[in-house]
Amino acid sequence: MDKIGIVVAMEEEKDAVKNLMKDIELEESYELDFYKGKIENKKCILVQSGVGKVNAARTTQILIDKYKVSKVINVGAAASIDPMLNIGDILIGKKVVQHDFDITAFGHSKGYITGVGNDVSCDSDWLDKIKDVVNEKRDYKVRTGIVATGDIFCTEVTLRDEIRATFKADVVDMECGAIAQVCYLDNIPFLVIRGVSDTPNGENEKDFDKNLDLASNRCAEILKEVLHKM
Repeated sequence: MDKIGIVVAMEEEKDAVKNLMKDIELEESYELDFYKGKIENKKCILVQSGVGKVNAARTTQILIDKYKVSKVINVGAAASIDPMLNIGDILIGKKVVQHDFDITAFGHSKGYITGVGNDVSCDSDWLDKIKDVVNEKRDYKVRTGIVATGDIFCTEVTLRDEIRATFKADVVDMECGAIAQVCYLDNIPFLVIRGVSDTPNGENEKDFDKNLDLASNRCAEILKEVLHKM
């Protein structure tokens, strides 16, 4: 049976996913807590990486190397930069970019990563299997789109608009791009589920704190549906 690695950055996101799990066993490794159990009868290993790209990349590689996961899902909150996405809506990634990766001095486009390209696509087989999850009617929107990652909690409206214009991105976060890159280099299928907690407006850190539980719990709801379809 496949083992699915689930990476979150924050405790609230971890708790929302952990509440779905059955037969949980805790294992400590590399000063991280790995929760082994089942969600929808799928073997899963949940871990909280911490915030930012380096933490996320390190944790993902440990999942792949030590725990031999065959698939990885990143779950967590994100800021909307698409005016059509509201607080509590869900974005399932079609592809992921790193908006702060810049080697344009050498003639490449913004976000281009040597050996990777301009973006990393999420697993097409998974996206095909979960079409019903996206199309199902509910009290909040669930749709696919583009996730932009950078090592910055985006609060500036000018940066928000720049990322939206450059990458046609729908949400921004601080981990997904690194997780996607590791999975791409290791040839591991990858999916991302992000819940909207805020939108960059100059003081959205307050909205983030206020809506983190909502975004985390809705991500967990969609994760459960996704795993049921797999």
